[in-house]
Amino acid sequence: MQKYKVSFKGQNIYVGIDVHLKTWHVTTLTESGYKYSFAQHADAKELFDRLNKKFPEAHFMSAYEAGFCGFSAHYALIEQGIENIVVHAADIPTTGKEKAMKTDAVDSEKIAWALKRDELTGIYIKDKRYMDDTNLMRLRQRFIMDLSRQKNRTKHLLYTQGVTYPERFRNCRTHWSRNFMKWLREEVELLSEQKLSLLLLCEQVENTRKAILKVTREIRRLSTTDRYKENYDLLITVPGLGLITSMSMLTELDNDIMRFPNERSFVSMLGLIPTCHDSGEKKVSGEKINRGNKHLGPLIVEASWVAIYRDYQLGAYYSNCCQTMKPHKAIIKVARKLACRAYAVLKTKTKYELL
Repeated sequence: MQKYKVSFKGQNIYVGIDVHLKTWHVTTLTESGYKYSFAQHADAKELFDRLNKKFPEAHFMSAYEAGFCGFSAHYALIEQGIENIVVHAADIPTTGKEKAMKTDAVDSEKIAWALKRDELTGIYIKDKRYMDDTNLMRLRQRFIMDLSRQKNRTKHLLYTQGVTYPERFRNCRTHWSRNFMKWLREEVELLSEQKLSLLLLCEQVENTRKAILKVTREIRRLSTTDRYKENYDLLITVPGLGLITSMSMLTELDNDIMRFPNERSFVSMLGLIPTCHDSGEKKVSGEKINRGNKHLGPLIVEASWVAIYRDYQLGAYYSNCCQTMKPHKAIIKVARKLACRAYAVLKTKTKYELL
């Protein structure tokens, strides 16, 4: 009896993956709509071997939600020859029933169906060459947040122990100086005879400061390398943009502004475009969308507070906006203008000059 050899050559197999730490739940769909679901270990090679055995000679197209695993699963799938995209969770079409009956099987199936119908748009996949530089910039932000928490813990301890500041430290600007740290260690007296907790907090503050200094020096070194120097020298000509904001922008963008066709797409990536809700004659616009790069967007807003003092045009624009809205909303509009200036400087390769 002759055995028929199954071949899916020339056909696409659509693979929806619900990614977790130890397991993946996978749903596959053929061109005809045949569904095949299974769960497996979080391993791309195991997935490819299983798919290739079930659908020999097929072309596999997969997708998964952006999440905790970042792009590691994407690169692992690409290495196995699977055409993969990573999608924003909010961009996956979802019905009310799927929200009420949410399971791993349901999640992977809706990804597979959306992929088959060509309803998914993948997010930008970060280049491996820039990942460590980006992580370095983000690490500095985390260290800054850690330092702020440690300072708050130290001051809270002083308040609970009834410690009052001497006259030379009444101004908060003098806090955390070398003399202030020396006062904390040698002169402060707590309610108990021992003050080990205070000494440990002071040590933690100093260690975090050293870590921030080390990271900042490394960032300054990166700004002088051939990879970043040209674009960095352009960005710092824009009022408000300094070392940290400029290098954060270049590393987050993989040093490639050309992937944005226009200013709006760039500002949208930063999450600085306003929301809108129109219904009939009623039109409502909000401050800004909740999507966007959570690391770079806030830095641009922070830089805008500096820019309004250094650039008279942005300062005038901010003052005009404050006449019709609150300052924290007006600064978002300034941030959009500042982002557009950074975009123009990088795209035209021209230094910014005040008129």
